[in-house]
Amino acid sequence: MTAVAVVASAVVVAGWLLQEGVGRTDNAYLRVRVLQEVIDRVESSFVEEVEYNRLHESAIDGLFRDLGDPHSSLIPASSYENLRIRTEGEYGGIGLEVADRNGWVTVVSPIPNTPGARAGIRAGDQFFEIEGVPADTMVTDQAVEMLRGRPGTEVSVRMIRPGVDEPIPFTIERAEIQLRAVPFGVMLEHGIGYVPLQTFQAGSEREITTVLDSLREAEGARSLILDLRGNPGGLLDAGIAVSDLFLDMDLSIVETRGRASGQNETYTAKKPDIYPNLPIVVLVDRASASASEIVAGALQDHDRAVIVGQRTFGKGSVQTLYRLTGGDVLRLTTARWYTPVGRSIHRDSQRGVETDGQSFGISGELVIPGDVSERPEFSSMGGRMLYGGGGITPDLFVVSETLSAEETEAVGRVFRQASAFNIALFNYAVSYIHDHPELEVGYTLSDEDLDMFFETLRESATEVDEAAFIAGARFIRYHLEREIALQAWGDSGVFEQSRKYDEELASALELLRGISTQDDLIEVVEQARQSRKP
Repeated sequence: MTAVAVVASAVVVAGWLLQEGVGRTDNAYLRVRVLQEVIDRVESSFVEEVEYNRLHESAIDGLFRDLGDPHSSLIPASSYENLRIRTEGEYGGIGLEVADRNGWVTVVSPIPNTPGARAGIRAGDQFFEIEGVPADTMVTDQAVEMLRGRPGTEVSVRMIRPGVDEPIPFTIERAEIQLRAVPFGVMLEHGIGYVPLQTFQAGSEREITTVLDSLREAEGARSLILDLRGNPGGLLDAGIAVSDLFLDMDLSIVETRGRASGQNETYTAKKPDIYPNLPIVVLVDRASASASEIVAGALQDHDRAVIVGQRTFGKGSVQTLYRLTGGDVLRLTTARWYTPVGRSIHRDSQRGVETDGQSFGISGELVIPGDVSERPEFSSMGGRMLYGGGGITPDLFVVSETLSAEETEAVGRVFRQASAFNIALFNYAVSYIHDHPELEVGYTLSDEDLDMFFETLRESATEVDEAAFIAGARFIRYHLEREIALQAWGDSGVFEQSRKYDEELASALELLRGISTQDDLIEVVEQARQSRKP
């Protein structure tokens, strides 16, 4: 018995040495087999019980950690549909934005002109039942899955509404829901059109064209503010298509460089600039990323727009999606991209975020001074100084209203119960709109209103720091006014209500006042930059 065991062991060892002799590093099959053997042995023999599927997930997670790339990941099949919706912008459903509030799946906002909005469902309504299934047993993702479906089919729901004793029944026919990349466009003073672009998805350039053409033809827009603040990006092709609207034919937009030959390509404009006489200011901030940076970089390099705001996020890479067995999707960084003059704006994730001299804006975003020291210098096509590395550097650095150190510390204390704060914000906004049917854009909350909100917050939170609430009142008033405006009038209402705080927008308006050509705009920006130098 012992001799047989020894011989068997010798055979195994000899086989292992033979494999080593032919080059273990080149034997992909062996490596996969060894990994599986390790997982099997750990699952069966480790001193404590472990979950088999989790071992595979941990191995994959370790692979991505070793890459050191936050943009590469494995997307479970269950999450891929949400990614597809964000990039393609279409799905079958009833058009409600929902979230968990007070333990109930709650309507945050009906999307205008969708079945849910037409049926009369309101912000603040809570799901009591969906297709006869009690909603208090569901998490938000489960509710969303039940509400989505093939256009033309029906879904029955019962909704709890504040002030109504019994749940309200609705039977709603699903339709194709198109998420808008451009929620609205508006004409501002001095013939200046304003167009916010929230994401880059299929058809974003058509939405911009529709809104901008309307502003020009119906209202006489003579210049444009394109707002990319908070836009996290999206499809590479969509970024190229938006850039193509404002550049002449054959001008370069972006260059991608990767290991595989198919990843090395220069993308150019395919048609003439359709708005050649329109001076453009592009607004950006630290949340402007990816395709937003492609557009900002291309228009800045060609002197087609001036960039105003804060330095952008710095995502100068391209991801490719690969379908895997079982429906999961591999999102893998396959290339870096460069602006027309050769700038890489990629921020090294290992370096972290600079913190010297930082403060917080009234909207809660991190504000960092626009230091350009130690950044590679480039020249635009017209000879202007530009900078590479770590995001797109604006032509004119402007930040929104900032908080004092005392206010920042106070807000941090309030946000120790951020979930309760957000719930109270939503609940108070819904009740405030109900109690103020005469409400108009431009209102200001009184100190008494803030006191009432404080009482609402006390009902949602186990403990509220009253001193912090008082010290952070300016920040709290800003966010409460925004939430009320969102529930009352949607995105356009938020924009109008928040204009009094918007320093970047005010700077863009000042630059464009009286400007008729892009060359004039560039000259005015240069004068503004010189006047700000110490």
